[in-house]
Amino acid sequence: MYSDPIADFLTRIRNAVKAGHKIVDIPSSNLKVEMARILKDQGFILNYKVEENAVQNNLKIALKYDKVTRRPALTELKRVSRPGLRQYAGVSTVPRVRQGLGIAIVSTSQGVMTDKEARQKGIGGEVLCIAF
Repeated sequence: MYSDPIADFLTRIRNAVKAGHKIVDIPSSNLKVEMARILKDQGFILNYKVEENAVQNNLKIALKYDKVTRRPALTELKRVSRPGLRQYAGVSTVPRVRQGLGIAIVSTSQGVMTDKEARQKGIGGEVLCIAF
């Protein structure tokens, strides 16, 4: 049992990237699936799949690497908001990561989305993590 499932999700991905793994297994939840969808849409991972089991569903994530240099597409993944100190941002204070080269994943009242989508829709929310 762990107290912060999102931090566990991010740490498992970071560890798999550092170890050079192609696939990482993570216990699944709806929020983690949405975060994986955003990472795939933004080109940080190759693909993801939810495997259903009797006890706990698993989320399989295929990590993305450069074919020539074997450098990972995902160089940094940081948790921003945490259970001990939630970080909320209004529409005007949603962070821009590396002048738009990275993304911030924001949990809003209209679902989980990137910082760019939140600014376009004119809504703020809890800044879950940043990736670049």
